[in-house]
Amino acid sequence: MNWRSNPLLKDRLLKDYPDDLQVIVHDGGPRLTQASPELIWARITAVVNENTFVATVLNKPSQLTKVRERDSITFMVKEKWEHPVQVRDDYLRERRSWIISPCEKCGFDELFDAPSLLISVIFPTASSDAKIEAFTSFCPLCRGVQTVRDKNSDLK
Repeated sequence: MNWRSNPLLKDRLLKDYPDDLQVIVHDGGPRLTQASPELIWARITAVVNENTFVATVLNKPSQLTKVRERDSITFMVKEKWEHPVQVRDDYLRERRSWIISPCEKCGFDELFDAPSLLISVIFPTASSDAKIEAFTSFCPLCRGVQTVRDKNSDLK
């Protein structure tokens, strides 16, 4: 699949540099870092699927410690989002097992962190065999509230 013809990227790619676009990168969500997400320039290098891509970071983020210029990052894009958002492998692996409700304030419907990592921070005293069926988290973009529910849960 050629990303230049992908309708999700059509109006996001630069005319003179058709592999380049702006992506929100981060060190994690608000429960894991004080650093705010940043908008950087990235050059697409590969397609993972219809809405997930790999890119090279083209400029140095000003405050982040986990993202550097020339790093390879993975990002996701959805039609309703203003900008594509960086995602990490652990998040992508776990994402398919969870239902994330859109943020009550901005409508963002993903997380910056893997649910298992959030659970370890939100429920630090839970035993390792505890089954967390649902939890709330702060939206990583606007700090509104998102509900995260295990797809296999009986909770509705």
